[in-house]
Amino acid sequence: MRYIFKDGKYRQVLPEDPYEVKGHNHEVLGTVQVANVKGCPHTHRFATVSGEAVREGTDHRHEVRYITDTYEGHHHEFCGMTETSVKTCDRHVHFLKGTTSENAGHKHGFQATTLIEDPIGK
Repeated sequence: MRYIFKDGKYRQVLPEDPYEVKGHNHEVLGTVQVANVKGCPHTHRFATVSGEAVREGTDHRHEVRYITDTYEGHHHEFCGMTETSVKTCDRHVHFLKGTTSENAGHKHGFQATTLIEDPIGK
């Protein structure tokens, strides 16, 4: 029996599920938008691997969690879901947009696109 994490809960994936998306994940990396705190503009970088595919209708999404790098003694966190897939030839990517946690009196917005799944697969 296989379980996936969606919307803060674990969900059982049934073998006969006609929309089950085979397990895969995506690399995600990026830089958050600049925040100007007390006249000191800065940004943060992040890199992670998404969770496995979570079915949504006939498509799927992925959970993404990350912690940014540290700047001036602080970092930020994010946890959310990608958008559904965008086809790219014989592979696909996902769009991700959100806002980090607040730390040191501010937060950062960001937009990112995952890398393709299984880049050396057939």
